Formats: sequence, structure tokens, C-alpha cells
Amino acid sequence: MKLRNINILFSALCLSVLMVGCSEDDDFMMTETEVMNPPVMEVDFSGTYSQVDHMGRPGINTVLNGTPELKNMHNRTIPSEMGAAFQASFEARLEALHDAYAVALGADPANINFEPNILGDILNGSEPTSMDNPNPVSAAVLTTVLASDVLEVAPDAPTTYFNPGSGAPNFEGAVGLTGRMLQDDVIDVSLILLFGGESGARFNGEGGLPQLVTDGVSLTADNISSSFPYIGAPE
Repeated sequence: MKLRNINILFSALCLSVLMVGCSEDDDFMMTETEVMNPPVMEVDFSGTYSQVDHMGRPGINTVLNGTPELKNMHNRTIPSEMGAAFQASFEARLEALHDAYAVALGADPANINFEPNILGDILNGSEPTSMDNPNPVSAAVLTTVLASDVLEVAPDAPTTYFNPGSGAPNFEGAVGLTGRMLQDDVIDVSLILLFGGESGARFNGEGGLPQLVTDGVSLTADNISSSFPYIGAPE
């Protein structure tokens, strides 16, 4: 009889524990209304903010702003004010770089200056560059474009940082600065625009000239995917 009573008491104790547990769980269950209408969390955005960096065209700020102070200032400037603030200093820096290479080559700096580049045919449209239709991409024109560090979008043209088309000497079908794709080697394109001249190969490391139209780092297409984040791990 005692054993039977003990079994009944033990069963009752287990049942009471189970019921208490279920009761406690019910306290944490969300109603259907709460599930369908979760509480809105308010985020406090008050405070003072400042822009510290941006990069529409990688490398431009690095090459054409000569001091850390100017680089930081460029990063803090909004695009609509960049042209007026930096075009002149960009042009001076571009000519100064050509002068420095001239001195390194033992040449007269007055004889080695920026040469209108491969964007000429693009800006001229279908009319090729010629004596009657000269390449308009002077140092002033190029630095005006580059001073505003943004990527343009051309909805009626292929998206590319630069596609040379048929290549030198006339670059038929070339498209440039209409956006950027992962496959675009933007650093090489930028160096070609700055130092490549009308052929794109002015300072190509041949004939005793410095190699200024490439950084020597090639792209690997197998590291690009069609799903986010679209590029694989560093190699």
C-alpha cells in the first residue's frame, strides 16, 4: 500500500511541475496581433555628421591631390563643389607630374606636357579626330571631368569605365566614363587617360620611357560572380 501511495504522489508532483512549466511558457508567447504588427524601433539619428570619404573614381584623389590635407579636403567636399575647388590644382598637379618625369628622363620639362588623350574620339562623337576636328581633351578639360569624383550613368550607352573599341589609332566604337563594371581595370584606365596620350600608350615603358599607363596588376575574371557581393575573396 505504501508503494502505491508513493507512486501516486510522484505522478502528481510531475504533473504539477509540467503544468507550472506550461503556464510560464504562456507568459512569453506572442499574440497573433503582435506577430503581425511588431513594435517599431526608433533610432536616434541626432548629432553632428561630417563626410570623411567617398570614391567615385578610384585613384584620382590619390594621384592628383599632392598633399594629405588636399586629399582629406577632397573627400569632404560634396560633388557639386568639387570642380570649382579642385580643377585648377588637378591641372597643375598633372603638369607637375609630367615635368617630374621629364627631369627624370633628362629632358626639358617644357617639351614634355600632357597630351590630349583617347577620350577625344568619344567626345567628338562619330567624327574622328583630325586636323579639322582636333582632340578636345586638353589638360583643363580632363581635370574638369575628373575633379568631380562621381560615376556618370549613361542609360543609352553600355556601362563601362572605358572600352577602347577597335583600339589605337582611331578607337572606333570606343565608349568611356558611362559607369563602371567589376571587370573594368579603373586604375589602368585612369593612368592611360592621364599619361597615355592619343594612342593610349605614350608612356608605356618602351624606348627608355617610364611605364605610366598601367599599375601592373591584372584582373582575374574568375574572381567575379553573378551574385552578391559579386566579387570573391582577395587572391
